[in-house]
Amino acid sequence: MIFVLAILVAIVALVAWRGAAKKVQRNNASFQQIASTGLLVMAVAVIVALTQMFTQVPAGHVGVVDFFGIVSDRTLPAGINLVNPMAHVIKYSIQTKEHKETMQVLSREGLTIGLEVSALYRLNPDSAARVYKTVSGGDYETIILIPQFRSISRAVTASFQASALYSTERERLGSSIQEEFAKMVGPRGVIVESTPIRNVALPVQLTDAIEQKQRADQESQRMEFVLTKEKQEADRKRIEAKGIADFQTIVAAGISEQLLRWKGIEATEKLAQSPNTKVIIVGAGKDGLPIILDTK
Repeated sequence: MIFVLAILVAIVALVAWRGAAKKVQRNNASFQQIASTGLLVMAVAVIVALTQMFTQVPAGHVGVVDFFGIVSDRTLPAGINLVNPMAHVIKYSIQTKEHKETMQVLSREGLTIGLEVSALYRLNPDSAARVYKTVSGGDYETIILIPQFRSISRAVTASFQASALYSTERERLGSSIQEEFAKMVGPRGVIVESTPIRNVALPVQLTDAIEQKQRADQESQRMEFVLTKEKQEADRKRIEAKGIADFQTIVAAGISEQLLRWKGIEATEKLAQSPNTKVIIVGAGKDGLPIILDTK
């Protein structure tokens, strides 16, 4: 529209300038100012018309060219682009965006769960023209993304047990929502990067019951560990006692009266050779082993 208006102004200014120029050539000085003004207006109008042949697409965006209802499948990249001045350029962001939802959903058991989840998404640059042509006003976020995200989040959560979401299943819930969400909006030109679960609020009664069960499980595991340890200690002592008994049996079988008498003689000789002061009384009886008295 600006291009057409600038062309019309330039034409009018050109006609006015030519008419004034003829008057000036006839030595009519009163038309000198009109000719100068017409030339200036024409130059400005031409410059404005030329600027309409270029459009600037910001970084992280693409441009969709609409020429009186004919939409080009080729999108314009970021930067300055030469376009038909009569066309309208619609600019779409292809940067990653986040949409947060806080909702009340039902679990498999029918319990009400507070779910806080986000969706990280971006527009596929190659699908920008198709989104503009197929989505009313090109507002794919309000019309496609947000309603589908809410519906899929509720449907996927309904397949999970509330107790599982308390600890181990949160990551799997987020992955399931992302997978189903991508299947739904991917064909419409939206890329889903991730759907992180920010918070899961379970009913207070269920939370207390889960915590009590976990404490009972931990206590049971602790007692099982203690019993296992005591059993292992009993087995160790039993093995040790058996080893001592076997040792005593082997030693007793190898000791004879002659060996004991010989060991007593060896001990008497060593004590007699010791420099320490002592009194050795050679015993009487069958073995005659000495009795040693330390004078200290």
